Amino acid sequence: MNKLIRSLVVLAWLLCLAGAPAQAQTAAPPKVLVLYDTPSGTAYDKIGFAYAIMLRNLLGHFDAQVSMTPVQQYQAGAINGYDATFYLGSAYDFQLPAAFLADASSTAKTLVWFKYNIWQLAWNGSYNFNATRGFSFNGLRGMNALPSASNPSPGFFDTIQYKNKSFVKYYAWDSAHGVIDADPDVGITGIVDGTKATTVVSMADPKTGETAPYVVRSGKFWYVADMPLSFVGPRDRYLVLADLLHDMLGIQHAESHKAMVRLEDVSAWTTVSSMKTLTDYLSGQKIPFSIATIPYFTDALGIYNNGVTLNIPLSQATNLKKELNYALPRGGEVVMHGYTHQYDHTRNPNTGISGDDYEMWNIVTDSPVAEDSFAWAQGRMQAGLAQLHDNGYAPVAWEMPHYQGSANANRAAAQTFATTYQRVVYYTADQPNFNAAVARDLEVGQFYPYTIGQDYYGQRIIPENLGNFEYDLSAIDPTSNIVYTWQDILTNAQYAMTVRDGYGSFFFHPFLLEPEYKLPALADLKSLVNAMTAMGYTWVSPSMVH
Repeated sequence: MNKLIRSLVVLAWLLCLAGAPAQAQTAAPPKVLVLYDTPSGTAYDKIGFAYAIMLRNLLGHFDAQVSMTPVQQYQAGAINGYDATFYLGSAYDFQLPAAFLADASSTAKTLVWFKYNIWQLAWNGSYNFNATRGFSFNGLRGMNALPSASNPSPGFFDTIQYKNKSFVKYYAWDSAHGVIDADPDVGITGIVDGTKATTVVSMADPKTGETAPYVVRSGKFWYVADMPLSFVGPRDRYLVLADLLHDMLGIQHAESHKAMVRLEDVSAWTTVSSMKTLTDYLSGQKIPFSIATIPYFTDALGIYNNGVTLNIPLSQATNLKKELNYALPRGGEVVMHGYTHQYDHTRNPNTGISGDDYEMWNIVTDSPVAEDSFAWAQGRMQAGLAQLHDNGYAPVAWEMPHYQGSANANRAAAQTFATTYQRVVYYTADQPNFNAAVARDLEVGQFYPYTIGQDYYGQRIIPENLGNFEYDLSAIDPTSNIVYTWQDILTNAQYAMTVRDGYGSFFFHPFLLEPEYKLPALADLKSLVNAMTAMGYTWVSPSMVH
């Protein structure tokens, strides 16, 4: 395997559902075993565990009872105690237990095998793999060649064809350091008995013109050629896995596509005019919406108050209450977006102003904040709830500021709120060490195309999966130069529709309507809403998701 390749889990879209819930299941929730590799002696010993967490989260859409176990701890016959087993082959040539290989060769239960190490089963004559499963494993393929200045993108099997869409795997080459940021390795298989095995999904290498199976199925045995939990994005084969889980588990949710829009970072600093304009437009279109509300505004360092700390509790936030009181009877719902949406009297990392900084994670040091604990996080959540309740507002969900909090904060959210509405960052330890030379911890960001009944931290999650409007504001703020258009979000929504019960959920900042920015933001919002409606999405609010 090419040592230049750094096959990492990339934080998925840390940018800052809904509909009919999953079809009611008549049978008991599936009991699922997730097996993962745990090599030793490398920096990335925990990458298999990170993938296991991500898969476990997706399985929460099906109310699955999930056990996550290192594969080397597998006990003979364990597969037969579960409705389905998923093996995440993330470590090249990791030696699998003989008991697991023997059970994998003969089980009649559902077994889904990802990427590496299938050769230990397929190339061992005692298992008679080709004849039993009806397909062969022919080896691995990675990059077509090493990248160079003259050929920076030599290509690999990077295109997955599914439901008339081309899902293209992430690729970037860091020429300065000679590092490929991608996960190009795939397992090449071939059907040898079409009565036993079929190609469910195909993949292609556009540079060579080759095609090969991406997902092969032989009865209840599935093989996925790569690790679709690496380098995930809104147009990535991650969505293919999310949809195929219905078939792998035998749980068929009805086709349903719901859309959601959330007005983001609404605080005492938000203008009445911007919120009224947005409320009038959305209510006029009969589109329910949510308002990510920051209950307690603070400019801790006095950035906009002559160096003097400015605190505005909700009881004194006249404009914010006016905005909420106008929006709620017109289809708006409150989502609690942190307590202050900033941390202490410090820049974390920007200004210390509510809405600008992280609250429950020290992003400067990339570590939990000094006070981090379940009690500390829950205390802030309860303080925010008190601000809302004392002023007559009942939030329908929680949203973590900037989508990143500690493990303690996420568990506190699960215990404090019935529902969260967000993306989530997960850690391979509650107090992670991201700098260890061996077995360093990993943080993985995950978005969802559908609701999750319970994630790794116990949260029920309504997803935001499309992103948000971004404009080049560098003339006013030199750090704000990202551009993400309504057409980009619409393309994401088109890909999201490949998931049979996939949602299209995005957010929009009201400040983009302020006259000094001179942006076409309202027109762009209208274009996106109209296009998604025309695609067949049905608009709902968080409280409508059950």
